[in-house]
Amino acid sequence: MTETLILAAVLVPCLIVAIVFHEVAHGWVALMLGDPTAKEQRRLSLNPIRHVDPIGTIIVPGALALFGGPIFGWAKPVPVNARRLDNPRFGMMAVAAAGPGTNLLLALVAALFIGVIGGFALNLGAALPEWVMTAFGAFVLINAFLAFFNLLPIPPFDGSHIVGGLMPRRWANQWQKLQAMGMLVFVVLIAATWAFPDARWIENTILPPVEWISGFFFSVANGIAGVIGG
Repeated sequence: MTETLILAAVLVPCLIVAIVFHEVAHGWVALMLGDPTAKEQRRLSLNPIRHVDPIGTIIVPGALALFGGPIFGWAKPVPVNARRLDNPRFGMMAVAAAGPGTNLLLALVAALFIGVIGGFALNLGAALPEWVMTAFGAFVLINAFLAFFNLLPIPPFDGSHIVGGLMPRRWANQWQKLQAMGMLVFVVLIAATWAFPDARWIENTILPPVEWISGFFFSVANGIAGVIGG
């Protein structure tokens, strides 16, 4: 039980950082493309308090960590007003892609960092503490998972906005109506995951690309450590 609590204490902060940067990225890209709504509502801050949803950012991922489920969560969505964007159709696609893109960038930065400090540790004939390796490994995996999970083309995920922007306009209007029911769709998905665990839809759809990109990032870290430590 103690080890599980320690693991949760490592994973939840990693998740909070990943989610906060994800949401702020949406707001910054929206601002660059003409929509200052997030700035006006003071949501471009990296202060977690402005973004944390007690249930989605703390309780749900903490419970999943305790029960061995896939670690994911959500924050209070950064407000974006498509009508204030210079090009609403392209703008919403770019704003949506900014979140997952930022998560992948965070995962890469973490891999580069652990590779560098691991290489210097090898030069000194030392080994990094296990909790450091666990924390950075978890940070890479969580960011990779959030990126690909949010790229699912299902409302209300970011992928649905990207798909909507690529659709012909006559279909996009109907797609927007479905996006309006996004939270209901999300609740149904979560319920289905718990009700039919043998379906393993997360494992079958999300984990393959997550494992591939995480493996690439870890190989980058090992390569850098080998070069510096060699």
